[in-house]
Amino acid sequence: MQDVNKPSIAISSLGGSLRDLDDRSREIFRSIVESYLETGEPVGSRNVSRLLPINLSAASVRNVMSDLEHLGLIFAPHTSAGRLPTELGLRFFVDALLEVGDVTRDEREAIEARVKASGDMRGVEQVLTEASQMLSGLSHGAGVVLTHKSDTRMKHIEFVRLEPTKALVVLVAEDGTVENRIIDLPDGLPASALIEASNYLNAHIRGRTLAESRQTMEKAKEESQAEIDELTRRLVDAGLATWAGNETGSRDTLIVRGRSNLLDAAAAEDMERIRLLFDDLESKRELIQLLGAAERGDGVRIFIGSENKLFSMSGSSLIVSPYRDKEQRIVGVLGVIGPTRVNYARVIPMVDYTARVVSRLLG
Repeated sequence: MQDVNKPSIAISSLGGSLRDLDDRSREIFRSIVESYLETGEPVGSRNVSRLLPINLSAASVRNVMSDLEHLGLIFAPHTSAGRLPTELGLRFFVDALLEVGDVTRDEREAIEARVKASGDMRGVEQVLTEASQMLSGLSHGAGVVLTHKSDTRMKHIEFVRLEPTKALVVLVAEDGTVENRIIDLPDGLPASALIEASNYLNAHIRGRTLAESRQTMEKAKEESQAEIDELTRRLVDAGLATWAGNETGSRDTLIVRGRSNLLDAAAAEDMERIRLLFDDLESKRELIQLLGAAERGDGVRIFIGSENKLFSMSGSSLIVSPYRDKEQRIVGVLGVIGPTRVNYARVIPMVDYTARVVSRLLG
């Protein structure tokens, strides 16, 4: 894979002692990690000596493994067992030693065909749902997508009275999606105020995103206080606030597909930890915050185990990349949740390529 096509990985600040490992130590460490990624099992010095491209005795390998353990890169899960990489070791491997390949031609064609087909037949949310399902199938992990509704361009808004002190706000976007929210009304509000608020907003917001609409409303209120009376202004503000947030303060759409793959990949002793992860995924809040952090920068971002508290108990990793709209603004992220022994070399370029395909489609 040429450098120009490589996804940019956020490099952690590892200690100089780790980066200064000699070639022999790096090869031994690489063999331990690659064995773990393939089998999930500890590997001993005798087996490592067989895997090395150079001739080293098991005793020499043991000495190096002792140094690697002292650095915190590997550990022994049981007495007299082989060694496994620690989370620090996996991070060092991903940042400094991993050779990222490229998606195969068949995988490229499959990704492009499935994403494009969903875009031809359905809306943006269906495209993202298809992307998450496809990533789940190709990676054998859980596909995840976060998109921001605040970037949806608006077509129409209407206030519908439900009872004397409550109204339904119906927001219709240009892409055909409809969102409903309930707001509180002042006592004694006349029906004409709801009509005036709807007319005022529809005259100012059509074709604009939520963020643009809020700026337009603020500017209009400052320039022409007489154009809208105080009661209608309160409804306008309530309507905008309703679009901006719900009970959790977020209008983000979170899509997770393929959770059963996480169970399939888990060892028996990890089942309870995976169930804890599922509980966190159901609450959504932590995952949305984590994905939001992934938007701060281009390229693929990788979170391993306890680097984020969402995965501190489940021993999972998250590989994500942002995607963009036609103005090249980041409007969401997509990726894969898997065990820490996920096939990073395969999944990283897959996530990167899918994000680029989705960006092209949205553009």
